[in-house]
Amino acid sequence: MTKLKLTGKALRNIGFPEGPAISIAITAMEQRFKHHTEAAALDILKQVLTDPMAYLADDALRKIAGRLMEAKEEEDIPLKEIPVPYEIFGAGFIETGALQQMNSAVRLPVAVAGALMPDAHQGYGLPIGGVLATNNAVIPYGVGVDIGCRMCLSILDLPVDQLDKKASRFIDALMKHTKFGAGEEWDEPAEAAVLEHHLFRELPLLRRLLDKAAGQLGTSGGGNHFVEWGLVQITGATDCHLAPGTYLGLLSHSGSRGLGAQIATYYTRLARELCPLPREAAHLAWLEMDSEAGQEYWQAMNLAGDYASASHHEIHRRMIKATGAQLLARVENHHNFAWKEVHNGQELIVHRKGATPAAKGVCGVIPGSMTAPGYIVRGRGDAASLHSAAHGAGRAMSRFTATQSITRYELNKQLREHGVTLIGGGPDEAPMAYKNINEVMAAQQGLVDVVGRFQPKIVRMADDGSKED
Repeated sequence: MTKLKLTGKALRNIGFPEGPAISIAITAMEQRFKHHTEAAALDILKQVLTDPMAYLADDALRKIAGRLMEAKEEEDIPLKEIPVPYEIFGAGFIETGALQQMNSAVRLPVAVAGALMPDAHQGYGLPIGGVLATNNAVIPYGVGVDIGCRMCLSILDLPVDQLDKKASRFIDALMKHTKFGAGEEWDEPAEAAVLEHHLFRELPLLRRLLDKAAGQLGTSGGGNHFVEWGLVQITGATDCHLAPGTYLGLLSHSGSRGLGAQIATYYTRLARELCPLPREAAHLAWLEMDSEAGQEYWQAMNLAGDYASASHHEIHRRMIKATGAQLLARVENHHNFAWKEVHNGQELIVHRKGATPAAKGVCGVIPGSMTAPGYIVRGRGDAASLHSAAHGAGRAMSRFTATQSITRYELNKQLREHGVTLIGGGPDEAPMAYKNINEVMAAQQGLVDVVGRFQPKIVRMADDGSKED
């Protein structure tokens, strides 16, 4: 069998940079892949060249990947030496990883302002709880994979005592009319105006995703996504026009499902090709707003946000119909999105990755955990926060740590003590895995006014081990 022989010319033809990377690649491939054809070997090298970071742990390819990343860093767009200053809310309980990610974000050449919310923890690109304002640039990973992930609270006309007296009715509605987890779809897709959007016909990526989007409309992801019945206590003036008092409520948390994930993956890869950054900031690659790619992503992102909203409305429609309720009022908001906003007289792109819009007078929902209360808030328009607030309690433990340190018995004990019925879910989403929501709220008193509370009573989450959030 003929042994593999590669040439520098062949590697340069597929895009390898001049320098040591070529000789390192030839040596490694001829030693470790000596029985491959030249075409097969070059296909492997193309994959490594496209995403060298993915091969750093591969015994056969890591030397090639490492040298390619070193060569890439030599060509990277440099970060600012002096970072943009930013305000940290609740600094005492924000992990180091989140701070490091935010410190990289505010050194981007396009960064203008930033803020870190008290529920912040490490994510990808921007930390969860990170807010970043940029000039003429949108960062796909500054929005996140679950584009338009949001809260939706419906306040209903049913007597509040029915949650106890007729609990089986509400449990049955959750079981029959919600679906959770990666890949879950309805057998008979719902109809919605968002599915008729012209972008589903005009953009090839979205055209391929239309059928999946139709099937997943009205479903929820895994991880920390939920649909739950509970008690709503209105204590102050909202934009709901409801008198103070206690109401029955339905609260949901999820986003744009596979549609948003595919949009995020596609345009993040494109951004990284067009905007090479140092390793610590690579996921923060941006698209210029006046470029074709930037405009495509912006339109697709907004469509994914509209889809997420329509998906929540479909969930609520099914649940309200199943229980014979009437809708009195609704409060809802995105928390993985980017907005065009004017701050200090300048139009900026404000990314809120796990952060709630909190412009003056704007209402939203900040959830706690499956036993802790969520809060209905009205924004105060704080300039230092870029008109933002936390999007929840925020994780105190990673999912892995939670599953290793919290038992199902401990979770069930917490549920019993708080009178909460849980369908699905697991220790990775246990209340103990989250920060204390009351401490988070105390750290942002200057950002929002609390005008109501939501206390969960019957909660449904994914039970298939999905990790979408």
